[in-house]
Amino acid sequence: MSITVVFATESTATGGGRDGHVHSATGRIDLDTRPPRELGGNGEGTNPEELFSAGYAACFLGALRLVARRSAVALDDATNVTVQVALGKDTATEEFGLTGTIIGSLPGLSQAVADDLMAQAHEVCPYSRATRGNTDFTVSAKV
Repeated sequence: MSITVVFATESTATGGGRDGHVHSATGRIDLDTRPPRELGGNGEGTNPEELFSAGYAACFLGALRLVARRSAVALDDATNVTVQVALGKDTATEEFGLTGTIIGSLPGLSQAVADDLMAQAHEVCPYSRATRGNTDFTVSAKV
């Protein structure tokens, strides 16, 4: 696969990674990172999974709007996407990995149309494409 870059960005993590700081080159992200309480931290900062879920949700909603437009389906302004990300251990390797759920709320559409649009968005979303085959995300639609 060959990709022609149309946009690039960068962020830098310092400190202890999960217990440190992260900032983007633009300065729009400038956050302390702290392990969640479930991992023994104080939970006072953000964490990689929270940042990943935010980016994935925004990206997936963009993909959903794209495939809806291509299919000539009008989406209600209240359409939204929630991405739940979970960190856990792989039962076979004992290594940490991610899993999650992508939930689209598509009011005003039939369940069949909403399901189809979510499946199409999952095919074209760059986050979905990047994680496909190594991270298990379940996709569902609510109408």
